Amino acid sequence: MNKAGEFRRARLAKQERTMRENAKKLCLVAACTFLLSTMYASNSAFAKPDGEKPGQTVERSRVKKARRPVEDARQLFAAKKLPANLPASAIGSYANGCIAGANQLPVDGPHWQVMRLSRNRNWGHPSLVDYIEKLSDRAYKDGWNGLLVGDMGMPRGGPMPGGHASHQLGLDVDIWLTPSPDRNLTSEERETTSARSVIKVDSAQLDETVWTQNHAALVRDAAQDPNVARIFVTPAIKQYLCKGKDRHGADSKWLRRLRPYWGHYNHIHVRLLCPKGDRACHNQAPPDPGDGCGKELSDWLRLINRELPNESNPDTPEPKKPVALSSMPKPCRKVLEAAP
Repeated sequence: MNKAGEFRRARLAKQERTMRENAKKLCLVAACTFLLSTMYASNSAFAKPDGEKPGQTVERSRVKKARRPVEDARQLFAAKKLPANLPASAIGSYANGCIAGANQLPVDGPHWQVMRLSRNRNWGHPSLVDYIEKLSDRAYKDGWNGLLVGDMGMPRGGPMPGGHASHQLGLDVDIWLTPSPDRNLTSEERETTSARSVIKVDSAQLDETVWTQNHAALVRDAAQDPNVARIFVTPAIKQYLCKGKDRHGADSKWLRRLRPYWGHYNHIHVRLLCPKGDRACHNQAPPDPGDGCGKELSDWLRLINRELPNESNPDTPEPKKPVALSSMPKPCRKVLEAAP
C-alpha cells in the first residue's frame, strides 16, 4: 500500500474516534441534565407542603405577615373606671406614664368643686389630692371663694383620648381662673359652664374688668408650695406678678415656677414634683435659674401678641396615630391589668 492510502486511512480512523468521543460527551451531558431536573422536581415537591405545585416558585420573603393591631393606650386606660389596687406610685414621665393606687378627689369639698364630672378625671397621686385640699383652704383665706377644679388624671393615669399631652402621672391639675359660686353647681352646670378668660380679646394683656388681686393671690399661693415643679400660665399673668416682685429677690423661687405657655388664659396648670422615694417617677428638668422675668417672658409676650386672636393654641395636638401601649413604661401594663 502506498503512503497516500495509509495517510487517508489514518485520517478516517482519527475522525471516527473523535465522533465516538463527542457522542459519549453528549450522552453524559444529557444524562446529567435529566438527573438534575428529576432531583429538583422531587425536592420541590417535598419542600412545598402547603400545596404548591412542583416547579411553582414563590418569593416567600415578599409575603407580608399580618401585623398585630396596635394596642392604643389611650382607649385602654380610658376604659378603666377605677384605680389599680396597688401601692401608690407615679410611674414614668408626665407625658408618658401612669399611676398605681390613685386617690379620687371628692367632687365637693369645703372650698372646691370638681368640674366636668363625666370625664372621670378627678384622680391623682395622694400628694396631688393633698395639695389641692391645702391650696383650697389657703386661697379661701386669701379671698378666693373656692376652687373650680378641672382635669387631674384618669383612675390609672396614662394618655387621655383628646386634650392633654401630659396629666399621665397623677401629678397635674388644672385650676380654673374662675372662683366658685356660693352654692353647689348642678351636674349639668359642671358640664356646660366655661372658665372665664382673664386676658383681653384683642391683646395678650390682662383684662382689668376680670383680673383682680384675688386672682394674683391664688396664683401666688399655688406657686409657693415647695412640692410644685412648675405652673403653666398665660404670659400676662407672669408679667403682672413680675412687676410686683420683691426687689431683693425674695420672690425668685416661686416666680421661677411660673412658666409662660399657650392656652392658659382661663386656668393654671399645676405640676407637682415626683413624690420623694418614688423611684419609678421621672421629674422634668428644672427651669433655668432666676425668676424668668426677663428675656424669656418678653419673648413669650411678643409671640402671643403676634398669634392673636388665637392665643388659645392647644398644649399639643392629639396625635392621629394610636399611642402604643408598648411605648409606655413596662410597669404600666401591670397597672392596666391590675384588679381595682
